[in-house]
Amino acid sequence: MKFSRILGTGGYLPSRVMTNADLEAIVDTTDSWIRERTGIEKRHLASEGETCCDLAEIAARRALEAAGLHPADLDLILVATTTPDQFFPSTACLLQQRLDVHGCPAFDLQAVCAGFVYAMDVADKYIRAGAAKHVLVVGAETISRLLDWNDRTTCVLFGDGAGAVVLGAADEPGIISTHIHADGAYKELLQVPGGHGNGRADLAKLEMRGNEVFRFAVTTLGRIVDETLEANGLTKDAIDWLIPHQANIRIIQATARKLDLPMERVIVTVAEHGNTSSASIPLAFDQAVRDGRIQRGETLLMEAFGGGFTWGSVLVRY
Repeated sequence: MKFSRILGTGGYLPSRVMTNADLEAIVDTTDSWIRERTGIEKRHLASEGETCCDLAEIAARRALEAAGLHPADLDLILVATTTPDQFFPSTACLLQQRLDVHGCPAFDLQAVCAGFVYAMDVADKYIRAGAAKHVLVVGAETISRLLDWNDRTTCVLFGDGAGAVVLGAADEPGIISTHIHADGAYKELLQVPGGHGNGRADLAKLEMRGNEVFRFAVTTLGRIVDETLEANGLTKDAIDWLIPHQANIRIIQATARKLDLPMERVIVTVAEHGNTSSASIPLAFDQAVRDGRIQRGETLLMEAFGGGFTWGSVLVRY
């Protein structure tokens, strides 16, 4: 039986930066309020003309370089995104063209902030089934374009970016297990209600009931930690690093407490780029790999929660 192993990581943040001080000039908020409630200090925004595929391409090429592979080696391209460049083709197909890859399957996944976790689940199953040897998984977002910059409860939270990993077939796990869930009953708590399918493209702005989302996220992420450990017969001390979705420092801290992990063993990048939705876990992962904190052989728990609601985890021996 084949397993999937992470061969390389990559990330990219746009050069345009918006600080909390910049936001103070736009909406009724303060730097201290944003830091205390969210942990965010700044966010990166795609420039005019800079697309989701632009971000994805840079992250993907960096991951391929780190893996020592060429685009032609890929058997599958997955892009997790809430903000595709076009209705169709998919951003994955646009990325495939950029990489000059021909013939292998390429498609997008839409699970909002849990998109990268969902995509890792799919990639792992392709490799375990023998349907692919090398898979590119990208989380990429230009979510700033869904924001209402007059809504101080949401516009301070989000930013743009892309992160990527390359998975390869291996004789021993890599990815130990994946766990993904959804419950559409809570859709109105975090949504973009407009779309062309329902004839309401005029409502294509993000809406969130922050307090309710916070409570549900903390409870749900606690449960996914328990589920992941129990499924693998592990105790909390088996986890070397927590790599959480970078939405809110208080949610991250609550999950760390659930694992009895000191914050020194949690990869936290939310201050630097805010909530980049599906890009946030691979961005954090790439940074920690490249700065030397995460080492080969260590056990990592990735977890995320997003609109839908969607949530999930990936347990990895790196």
